[in-house]
Amino acid sequence: MAKQKVEVVVEEPMEEEGGNPIFALARKVLLAGVGAVVLTQEEIEKVINRMVERGEIAEQDGRKLLREVMDKRKKEAKKAEDEMDRRIEEILARLNVPTKSDIDALSAKITALTKKVDELKKS
Repeated sequence: MAKQKVEVVVEEPMEEEGGNPIFALARKVLLAGVGAVVLTQEEIEKVINRMVERGEIAEQDGRKLLREVMDKRKKEAKKAEDEMDRRIEEILARLNVPTKSDIDALSAKITALTKKVDELKKS
């Protein structure tokens, strides 16, 4: 996987109720970008550490931002996984491919019918 370069360009200061405008911008950029660009935790940490080293954000804000980005990433991954599962189920249903629960239900019916046949044979 090719490494992604993250560049933040600020033309006008952005402020969020007295907060650090660069931190607010970085938060928005990274949180918005998580859905579009897959960054590894290590790459995200490097970007945030560079911002801390340059004094663009405080270390505490950097840790908070990292937690937020990773939480967002986990939620997005879970949402994507759930959506993929749903679509796969739809495709299998359209193709009339039985699910595991369908096969288990049929197995239970076969077992019950086999018992009835055996009882009828004994009678």
